[in-house]
Amino acid sequence: MAVLGLGLAALGRPEYLTVGHGPSLGADRSVEGLRRRCEEVCDAAWAGGIRWFDAARSYGLAEEFLAGWLSSRAIGPEDVTVSSKWGYTYTADWQPGAPVQEVKDHSAAALARQWPQSRELLGGWLGLYQVHSATEESGILDDEAVLRDLAGLGLRVGLSLSGPHQARTLRRALALRVDGRPLFSAVQATWNVLEPSAGPALAEAKAAGWTVIVKEALANGLLAAPGPATAPLGPDPAVPALSAALAQPWADVVLSGAVTTPQLLSNLTALTTPPPTPDVYAPLAVAPQAYWTRRAALPWT
Repeated sequence: MAVLGLGLAALGRPEYLTVGHGPSLGADRSVEGLRRRCEEVCDAAWAGGIRWFDAARSYGLAEEFLAGWLSSRAIGPEDVTVSSKWGYTYTADWQPGAPVQEVKDHSAAALARQWPQSRELLGGWLGLYQVHSATEESGILDDEAVLRDLAGLGLRVGLSLSGPHQARTLRRALALRVDGRPLFSAVQATWNVLEPSAGPALAEAKAAGWTVIVKEALANGLLAAPGPATAPLGPDPAVPALSAALAQPWADVVLSGAVTTPQLLSNLTALTTPPPTPDVYAPLAVAPQAYWTRRAALPWT
């Protein structure tokens, strides 16, 4: 069974595209308010046994918040796994309702700018650096200069995936070599009971020795609240949805996206909750294109 990690996508910036994020976060969206909230949730995660924390350059001040928390709690690099990502720039500048929240850029120039920023903040804690939302369309898998730069970073390199063609992108990444050696050794992908299409490719990555990290196991909040669409999962669909992800034989880490301590504590119960059987959740799956179209339309709150 996989372990639970904590993703900071919704904790490092004042708005995110998770259903219910705004009400959960509350009125205090100041930098210091978010810093306190992030530290509180990280404390609860640590107390609950979570030892994997995931950030990104585009998650507002998530890397800064995480580094401050790790330092203030005297947590050594040997006691925790920290992953982060480059390839998006946070552009909302803490402004509510900003029309553009982040901009994607997988160029060598973007890596040259963002890698030193991540390294300066996270230093020896940083154990995995990932391309953020790699797709075939972004050109990252064909850019030999960027791939060579990634190979020269001196730590493990992975990629996160997004969109309806995650499996196709992953299979291309599995075949990539730089100077005859595999470049990537970890993948972070969306898998949930609504969008399980990447599962077979993730199993291939696991068989190749990669670390497999699941993000968006609650489908950006769509699986967090009871309703007709989640009725087969019971009155609290979040826990069985997380449990189903944790039970996938190819999964190493499943990220919680909790923004409150109660949410985090609820997520932790998935570790001891028997997962629903595939015959229960398989009928919930939708076409990948339909899923990603709906995700793209979610409001930032």
